[in-house]
Amino acid sequence: MQLDFSHLAPLDAYRWLASTVTPRPIAWVSTCAADGTSNLAPFSFFQVISDEPPTLMVNVGTRDDGSLKDTLRNVQETGELVIQLVSFAQVEAMNASAAQLPHGISEFEQCGIASLPSERIAVPRVAAAAVAFECRLAEVQPYPRQAPNCHLIFAEVLLGHVEDAVLDERGRIDPLRLDLVGRLGGSNYSRTLDMFQLVRPS
Repeated sequence: MQLDFSHLAPLDAYRWLASTVTPRPIAWVSTCAADGTSNLAPFSFFQVISDEPPTLMVNVGTRDDGSLKDTLRNVQETGELVIQLVSFAQVEAMNASAAQLPHGISEFEQCGIASLPSERIAVPRVAAAAVAFECRLAEVQPYPRQAPNCHLIFAEVLLGHVEDAVLDERGRIDPLRLDLVGRLGGSNYSRTLDMFQLVRPS
């Protein structure tokens, strides 16, 4: 089978890419509007892109009507965000926060998700998240530039919060204790419980 992406409708291209480039980590992003209203939403087009400076990238698509999502609007207004990773214990809360709510309605409050204040920025973080990164906006890039249908948020990590319960005896992340979920195609997800090791050749 061959797929000529130049002849695929955008929805078909999305379905093929989203169901093959898997599993994808999920960025559970909290932000605040200029008036202080909090927002929380998950995004699976997400990755680490640099360790110096430590930088994460989140792709935020536009809404079907072309308007900007609250996450992007808030980041552009305040320059701050928290990126949480999603463990299996948090998957139902994450999914609930994916509902499209009217602008100005907080997913923290609407979905009953407990929050904690951040230390370096004004944006709250998910209280039960095993890993949370307080970030400062580095830049936003519309893509494609001539007719953007998404925006790439480059977020510099300022401070990380890691629950002691997911660390091993050496103080490092134990993937099995962390038990993250990844996005597959459609409504399918995976867990990081099936693990093997390979030693990279010198």
